[in-house]
Amino acid sequence: MADETVILETQPVEIAAVVETVAPAAQSGWRGRDDRDARAADGGVEKVVHINRCAKVVKGGRRFSFSALVVSGDAKGKVGCGFGKANEVSDAIKKATEASRKNMYSICLKDSTIPHEVTGAHGGGFIMLKPATPGTGIIAGGGARAVLEAAGVKDVIGKSLGSSNHANVVKATLAALSALRPADEILRARGKQIKERKAL
Repeated sequence: MADETVILETQPVEIAAVVETVAPAAQSGWRGRDDRDARAADGGVEKVVHINRCAKVVKGGRRFSFSALVVSGDAKGKVGCGFGKANEVSDAIKKATEASRKNMYSICLKDSTIPHEVTGAHGGGFIMLKPATPGTGIIAGGGARAVLEAAGVKDVIGKSLGSSNHANVVKATLAALSALRPADEILRARGKQIKERKAL
């Protein structure tokens, strides 16, 4: 094609703009797959855990809508998740991102891992997290990995023992991280004093 514009109602329109308008869903990859590529925004990390398509049967055919599950964090101990619904993929992700930013809260970390073993549950989701030595990496999959990466955990061992539903796994992981406590706080709750270790 020699011409790179399409004349529509005597107004020139770029072909790229027409393609984006006609098929936004095809470019966004809505087919229920996980799109966990981290996106930096305002110094934070955003991860799209899952995108779901819902079809409503109406008189003229089927009407599609989309829902998105997004995890946001600053990779320094703050993390949250959000859920958004819209008729377009981009709008659903935008709503979910805004919701996740509003629901962010701080968690307790110890260097690059977590201070102690912990479990978390939400609905049918159940997850177990264990601290790991430096260099281990994040041994976890699905929504749990997205939450741990957004929170800034670099070395941890995780295992999902319940439902594989993305929302339940993400919320169970958040519940587990929120239950973490530093060692001095646990000792104070037990009425014990922290003893300083002397070097040999």
